[in-house]
Amino acid sequence: MKSRTTLALVLLLVLQGLGCSAWKRFAYEGFDRDSWQKPDEVIALLEIREGAQLADVGAGSGYFTFRFAEVVGPSGRIYAVDVDDDMLEYLTGEISERGVENVEVVRGDFADPRLPDGRIDILFTSNTYHHIQDRSAYFRGVLTDLSTEGRVVILELNDSSWFPRIAGHFTPKETIGEEMEGAGYRLVDDFDLVERQHFLVFEPSL
Repeated sequence: MKSRTTLALVLLLVLQGLGCSAWKRFAYEGFDRDSWQKPDEVIALLEIREGAQLADVGAGSGYFTFRFAEVVGPSGRIYAVDVDDDMLEYLTGEISERGVENVEVVRGDFADPRLPDGRIDILFTSNTYHHIQDRSAYFRGVLTDLSTEGRVVILELNDSSWFPRIAGHFTPKETIGEEMEGAGYRLVDDFDLVERQHFLVFEPSL
């Protein structure tokens, strides 16, 4: 146990030495995100078509962004939206290094993701919902960004583990449902896949 603690401390010090982007990337992804996040299964459930346009709101280090980019193919488009300048710079560098041509970095703000009107087939968020301040107003504004078959996908931390409870980084499922209904949406899917997160899919109710 002591050796694991020591190793973790060493790694954290190394990450701090590498700068903000490395530190924040670790904060987003941790040691074992693939095992609990089940990204391939999440994406498969969304049945994303080739050529689709997606917005990854709160894209962070691009954990889902670049996976989406592969799924939609060269005829599709991914808008990687974030408010953190360090992460936006990191994403821009990753896009260049990987030679990805279908990802566009967008600096959103807490009131508006700044997306093109009428183009977004899926607006996706993972562990971002609790950071948005006036969520009903935010997603009401998103209605104009969605395509005619547009959906909003929310993966949001629940209170099943200690960190979200202590940090307040979670939202009850009932709260999400009420706020999204107030913003003009209806729930169409509630997937029981990821133990640490609610996995909810909404579409406009009008």
